[in-house]
Amino acid sequence: MKTVDYKGFKGSIEFNENDALFHGKIMDIDDLVSYEGKDEKELEEDFQGAVDDYLRICEKLKKQANIL
Repeated sequence: MKTVDYKGFKGSIEFNENDALFHGKIMDIDDLVSYEGKDEKELEEDFQGAVDDYLRICEKLKKQANIL
């Protein structure tokens, strides 16, 4: 399985042929955070944004952003 990495987080990469869209989710966390893109570059950019958003939300909620 192909993955992307950013700030210690790992994300999956999958391709939906019907939608011609890459998608994935942040792996090894207790929450569901997904992202998508029309190509691998856009997917990676959305993944990085999703990680940054997740970290901001965890900070706001005073929740530890633990990687399992």
